[in-house]
Amino acid sequence: MKARKWRRTAALAASLVVVFGGISRPAVAADSVAYHWTSVTVGGGGFAPGIVFSPVERGLAYLRTDMGGAYRWDAKPGHWVPLENDQATASYMGIESIAPDPVDANLVYMAAGMGKDMPAAIFRSADRGGHWKIVPVPFAMGGNEDGRGLGERLAIDPLHHETLFFGSRHDSLWRSDDSGAHWAQVTSFPRAGLGKPAGRRATHGGLSFVLFDPRHAGRLFVASADPGGTHLFRSDDDGTHWSPMSGGPHEGLLPVKGVIGTDGILTITYCDGIGPNGITRGAVWRYDPAGGAWRDITPLRAAGAPVGGYMGVAVSAQDPSVIAVSTVDRSRPVDTVWRSTDAGAHWDELWRRSERDVGETPFLDLDGKANFGHWIAGLAIDPFDADHAAYVTGATMYATDMFGRPGTMLWKPWTKGIEQTAIITLTSPTGGAPLVSGFGDIAGFRHDDLSVSPPFLHRNPYLTNTNTLDYAGLAPAIMVRSGSTHTRIVPGPSLAWSADGGAHWTPLDVPPSPPHADGSPTPERTGDAAITVSADGSTFLVETDRPQITRDRGKTWQFVEGLPSRVRVTADKTDPRRFYAIDFAANRIVRSDDGGAHFHAVTSTGLPQDLSPAHVVWREAQNPLLATPGQAGLLWLKVGGDLYRSADAGAHWVRTGQGLAIAYYGLGRAAPGARWPALYAIGTKQGLTAVWRSIDGGAGWQRINDDQHRWGMRFRVISGDPRRFGRVYIGTDGRGILYGDVAGSERK
Repeated sequence: MKARKWRRTAALAASLVVVFGGISRPAVAADSVAYHWTSVTVGGGGFAPGIVFSPVERGLAYLRTDMGGAYRWDAKPGHWVPLENDQATASYMGIESIAPDPVDANLVYMAAGMGKDMPAAIFRSADRGGHWKIVPVPFAMGGNEDGRGLGERLAIDPLHHETLFFGSRHDSLWRSDDSGAHWAQVTSFPRAGLGKPAGRRATHGGLSFVLFDPRHAGRLFVASADPGGTHLFRSDDDGTHWSPMSGGPHEGLLPVKGVIGTDGILTITYCDGIGPNGITRGAVWRYDPAGGAWRDITPLRAAGAPVGGYMGVAVSAQDPSVIAVSTVDRSRPVDTVWRSTDAGAHWDELWRRSERDVGETPFLDLDGKANFGHWIAGLAIDPFDADHAAYVTGATMYATDMFGRPGTMLWKPWTKGIEQTAIITLTSPTGGAPLVSGFGDIAGFRHDDLSVSPPFLHRNPYLTNTNTLDYAGLAPAIMVRSGSTHTRIVPGPSLAWSADGGAHWTPLDVPPSPPHADGSPTPERTGDAAITVSADGSTFLVETDRPQITRDRGKTWQFVEGLPSRVRVTADKTDPRRFYAIDFAANRIVRSDDGGAHFHAVTSTGLPQDLSPAHVVWREAQNPLLATPGQAGLLWLKVGGDLYRSADAGAHWVRTGQGLAIAYYGLGRAAPGARWPALYAIGTKQGLTAVWRSIDGGAGWQRINDDQHRWGMRFRVISGDPRRFGRVYIGTDGRGILYGDVAGSERK
């Protein structure tokens, strides 16, 4: 994911901790329905800071992501296997480091923890990540913080593989001598940790990598990416005593990644920051322990070298003179990979002779041709095949089988099975494609086939984040969306509409609101102005400071009367005259009966006196007020964790869903013969946080996920399908979109 993701995901994680108590509690007896779960295919989509090949088995590799958990490459079926679908602790989906065992191919360890104020643990598996033993640890991690491209911080002694070392961000060096079951701080290590810093987004690079030299028993190296002082340390007696290592680049450059070749020489990449953003300079150096000599092998050393640093580093297992490094934050001309066959004396810049085939994930062709990539923090050469190499980017992972060959080098996304995206919103319309989505960082998609990566993402305008989506209930080909970019101000229109169900879009310009007295930008400039479409598709209503409507696709606009400023509006899905909203100042429902031109107060009964828990203030939050497709005036409203229903356009309300504290909910096609639409919810019942379904209007709920399908409990949105009973879509924060069908029915 790109630059602003940490702020969003940290806020989401905090909100989920509030809603769910941080960790889903153990399962209790509950009615359930068996469901079959499948990922909606996009392919990659986010930042995977590190890829590691098993050193002992061909075709075995592991990938760590910053918010979507870990994956294992399964060579026989030819796809990546997610290893944390059963995980219920949100923080454990941010992987700080991963380490396949150097002796036993079945063993793998990983360090998991998303941020410094969130739970952290060391995971151990004896079946390649199929099952994990989880050991909570007292040192904090930052799998989704700045510096997540550093590493690897977790290392296994190849000669005594029950011994592990972990270089932490804030608390120096730690050791386990019983395969990760217990950990103790290495008090003899000469560089103390800085402790957790104040500030929500503040962090440290800490100890950036730990490396064992397999040729010398007891020898290991540890690097520090904290500013000042000595940055590299060596032990020749298994960590009992340590020596600071002088030499190398000036102390303004920080060691970020390192690798030891079969010749025992250490190759280190350096940056002037921990990244993944803000790096301006870097270097590559080699250190030979035999003579203590350092050598600068930086590919571009001239004063006019492009801005950026070096991070990824790899050495061929067959020939230690074949090394590769990657740049990071080199936007001009582009991040690249360099390859040398003579230990860094000469370099080949691979970007210049590479092509990319992104046919399986065509969204990468944003500008007509996929670029080489950005945030290339992870780089690896297959230890069993020197022609097979891979590197990660902020949006995908590329691999080639031509790494050692001359001529044009072809790279393809190596992402089958990886769904590493943050979903902001989604909708399943009453016609057209079954799913239209809004993503963070990569806009979103129209999925005609849930098993195929769509041909393109939302464009015209291209907005990195799609914040709201709506469709006309009687004319579902008419859709609208709002969005924002990574910059504070959207450079062009933040709104768009579609006449073909989201396949193509047209920008929608809205007259600017008067400037704010405090100088803050108006909502249409930031993407905060949501948009709603009437049931017949004739009217668009935009939530600017003073709400406006257009009935001619943006040619002319009129102000809405009686609608409070900056409240989320819902259109009836069947009656084109009606729109609904909440006047929070007066704690009442307001409704339009003339297509959005005027709103009036509705005399309502059955709602709580205080409606403020339903107030949506964040542009990415889901609307708590939903209208039912095909049933005019049938409304649903979530107030806090409680659900209310009105069958008469908001005049009378009945509380339903008792016993379930709802965090997110959505509507789907009714069960055969049922009066009410199917309800789908993420919430807590009798201490169990899970995914639930009701087919009787919320009176009774059945669990539809199980303990093997929890995806870190990092959810953003849920919705049923109005055309297919039982189908539900879940948008996660890091594991893409999942869809579920009643077990057995998915093949119908």
